[in-house]
Amino acid sequence: EQNRVDSSSQGFNYPLRCLFVGFFVLFRRLQEQEQQLRTSSLPAIPNPFPELCSPASSPVLSPGSLPPGEPSAEIYVKNPLLKSIPFRNFFFFSTLSLISTVLFSSLIQIVKIFSEDGMGKVVEIPADMTAKDLCQFLVYKSHCVDDNTWALVEHHPLLGLERCLEDHELVVHVQASMNSESRFLFRKNYAKYEFFRNPLTFFPEHMVAWCQETNHTIPQSQLLQNFLATSSCPEIQGHLYMKEVGRKSWKKVYMFLRRSGLYCSTKGTSKEPRHLQLLADLEDSNIFTVITGKKHHGAPTDFGFCIKPNKGRGEMKELRMLCAEDEQSRTCWMTAFRLFKYGIILYQNYKIPQQQKTLLSHFSTPVRSVSENSLVAMDFSGNIGRVIENPLEAQSAAMEEGYAWRKRSQRMNILGSHSPLHHSSLNSVIHMTQLWFHGRITREESHRIIHQQGQVDGLFLLRVSQSNPKAFVLTLCHHQKIKHFQILPCEDDGQVFFSLDDGTTKFTDLIQLVEFYQLNRGVLPCKLKHPCTVVAL
Repeated sequence: EQNRVDSSSQGFNYPLRCLFVGFFVLFRRLQEQEQQLRTSSLPAIPNPFPELCSPASSPVLSPGSLPPGEPSAEIYVKNPLLKSIPFRNFFFFSTLSLISTVLFSSLIQIVKIFSEDGMGKVVEIPADMTAKDLCQFLVYKSHCVDDNTWALVEHHPLLGLERCLEDHELVVHVQASMNSESRFLFRKNYAKYEFFRNPLTFFPEHMVAWCQETNHTIPQSQLLQNFLATSSCPEIQGHLYMKEVGRKSWKKVYMFLRRSGLYCSTKGTSKEPRHLQLLADLEDSNIFTVITGKKHHGAPTDFGFCIKPNKGRGEMKELRMLCAEDEQSRTCWMTAFRLFKYGIILYQNYKIPQQQKTLLSHFSTPVRSVSENSLVAMDFSGNIGRVIENPLEAQSAAMEEGYAWRKRSQRMNILGSHSPLHHSSLNSVIHMTQLWFHGRITREESHRIIHQQGQVDGLFLLRVSQSNPKAFVLTLCHHQKIKHFQILPCEDDGQVFFSLDDGTTKFTDLIQLVEFYQLNRGVLPCKLKHPCTVVAL
């Protein structure tokens, strides 16, 4: 019965759309008929020689000149501005216009979207537009790269909660459950489907088990298959801090997350049904990240999350405030919640953009990818270029090319640059145009941005150092931990270079540095893969 109600509510807009189209077609046909009648009828010209014509043969017809047995076909409005429109058609057009306005207002909704800088943008969307479609629309309007990592975020500032909408969710339905202080945010989220690519990093072995067995774990190779298959019964288990309803205190309890809901054990780690208490139903709830857990809720750690009912008013007594020991545990609980609730729909949301990208690649020119698989070392010293396959020879050629580049740039500094901006000054400001450069932000602000955009391996940004104004800092995420690397300026032969390994590897500007570590790990724990991007709408 619940499925029938949901399907009917989702398809409610279809008959309205058909009715609106039918009224519109009828309206256009009546307009065309009215125009034909106007063009076919001759204009009423006054008779310049009334004395030569009898009243019966006058070309100007009046209602009294019609035959007595044939009543007038139309009643004309006395308003001189509407005197050419029959009253019956005018009444019909007015009614049709009113109905069209009501139907159009029910099909089109107004939504306000905010960017990271706090600026808002009002857009008109149809009632059946999904979060994925709205993100693609905003990407097109903002001239961004559509790499399927943009997300629409439901943000509740008073409660300190936020979550990313799933691609198939209807934006209008979500907006109807939000209060006046809540808002939609448009931002990057690289971790939305990262668990499909690297499931082992999202689900620790000790947290995943079968529902009815105590010490039997699920093989790592079958993790996603068991989560997506409705016939299997996996569960997530472990200790969580739970805030007691109506109190400020937190209690550590043992919990189980299953397809049927979230349970807590009233007796240690027992799985017996008589010891399990239902805390939340997955179908009627959504899971949120708590962004200000310690400040607003007095959480024992910074890794809080919350289960909020869909039809609630957003009051504190309706929320299930939970807190994990570390980031990996929180990510495991929240990812499993999404998989249990949506199942195969999440996998379809993940695969469809990739299939479209594969289909388009057969008809369009492939875009050059910045990766070690698409860039190779070349030797153009002879008449024909050749690929350098020997790694040692490629490294030697790269060092020679770098040395030649430094000599050319030094010669330009001596002779004078042809551009209005001096070469050395250009190297010091050219990075400011890049999306990964965030200027003078604090260390805590860089942590917040990394957390919001996914905490996947290789997520990075560059910022100005707070301790050394002439230096920069590379903020990098690896294994859900954020690390900072200082980029110091160094001088060689009168020219300033940038290096993060004490001068072993030098670069003329930060763009060269970023491009190098996108292809080579070097002294970093991983390569630079995903730039933290903030876009203004």
